[in-house]
Amino acid sequence: MKQEELENYMNTYGRELYSFCCFVTGNRQEADDLYQDTFLKVYELGDRLIIRKNPKGFLLSVAMNLYRNHRRKLSTRLRIVGTRVSAEETLGNIPSGEPLTEERAIAEETGRILRREVERLPDKYRLPILLFYMEELSLADIAGILELPEGTVKSRIHRAKKILRQRLEDGGK
Repeated sequence: MKQEELENYMNTYGRELYSFCCFVTGNRQEADDLYQDTFLKVYELGDRLIIRKNPKGFLLSVAMNLYRNHRRKLSTRLRIVGTRVSAEETLGNIPSGEPLTEERAIAEETGRILRREVERLPDKYRLPILLFYMEELSLADIAGILELPEGTVKSRIHRAKKILRQRLEDGGK
């Protein structure tokens, strides 16, 4: 892959990929690392790589595989060390300088609650939900990225929505 091609992908899909990395990892530092690692991996693959059909899907797939590998290594380390950091400890709130209207405050609080509940989902439900709603990918594209049958992706999205609906009705318990 030539540097111009990589820069083109970064300019075209970089913002969406970074946003996805933020949602998947749950914090900006890990998102920065995942974002950079994704483009580094694509660059390392070089001329062996031919992206024609769906470059965005391919980049998300690379990011997903890198994320899974990182999580697998991290869980092994956590089992050995025996410590764990909660998502609340790693996530920081980004304050807004504008005054909040009542509707905006309610919408932001609802969004925070929903993001927190999505973050609590196991990866097998959280990742398809993020790819479907955040990246607006088709079931077929998600199936390709996650290397799952399309029916499995559809059922996981349905199950995740059911879990989220139940948690939100119960007040996040």
